[in-house]
Amino acid sequence: MSFEDRITITPGVRSGKPCIKGTRITVYDVLEYLAGGMSEQEILADFPSLTSEDIRACLAFAAARERRLAVPPAA
Repeated sequence: MSFEDRITITPGVRSGKPCIKGTRITVYDVLEYLAGGMSEQEILADFPSLTSEDIRACLAFAAARERRLAVPPAA
């Protein structure tokens, strides 16, 4: 799965933060819910517009961003 199919960045939506496509739910929101102890099933119950694939896309997006930040600059 490619997170690019599910995560969008639109300047006028949620101040340009990465969101689940077709929603105003940010990647940050989903990550905060998971970090706060919510299960995937609890998130899906609270946000019926989300899917399991959306949650995995948020995790993939965060992992890709971290990977980009962790790469040392070329000398």
